[in-house]
Amino acid sequence: MIGKAAAGNNTREIDEWKNKYSALEKDLADCNKKLNSKDQNTLNIIPFDATLAKSIFGKAVKENDLKIVEGIGPKIEQLFKDHGIATWKELSETSVHKCQDILDDGGEAYKIHSPITWPEQARLAYEGKWQRLHEWQDFLKGGRIK
Repeated sequence: MIGKAAAGNNTREIDEWKNKYSALEKDLADCNKKLNSKDQNTLNIIPFDATLAKSIFGKAVKENDLKIVEGIGPKIEQLFKDHGIATWKELSETSVHKCQDILDDGGEAYKIHSPITWPEQARLAYEGKWQRLHEWQDFLKGGRIK
């Protein structure tokens, strides 16, 4: 009885600590989720082999140079970068429709381009399938089948 009387009513303080504990548990779960996501993304990274790319294309190829995609030049590359698409992986995961929307947003000069093969070309580049990409590009002109 003496201890209880001396302690007073600390229900509010206990509730505050419970709320802080719950918030910390949620933060920890969010951090673990992000960490697992980053680990998964790290596992999905395919190493870029500049030597192999150069041997097939006959010129130096820079990693994530969107201009390696038939039909994409410096201005279109910059347009895509301005829309948050800066890597082969990102372009490979972009729908043809979204690519066309980006071109349309760029104005009349860009609307004439056809991005129908761009995501697939970007996927081949990202996956390091240089021979297959090079052979396919022999059948393309401006990203379109000849």
